[in-house]
Amino acid sequence: MYFQVKKSDKSGSYHFVLKAGNHEIVAQSQMYTTKASALKTIESIKNGLSPDTEVQDLTEE
Repeated sequence: MYFQVKKSDKSGSYHFVLKAGNHEIVAQSQMYTTKASALKTIESIKNGLSPDTEVQDLTEE
């Protein structure tokens, strides 16, 4: 897996895409006003989440 940081041509905002080894998109971020903010979020993801992180299933009625 790898991250790509991109800059929007229109707004100048930044976002990132997480891609699998086969280059398929796994996840895409929100827009960030600074590149530093996008990179900080990438580092947080790379460092991993707590195993007790809550998962909210919004597909169930």
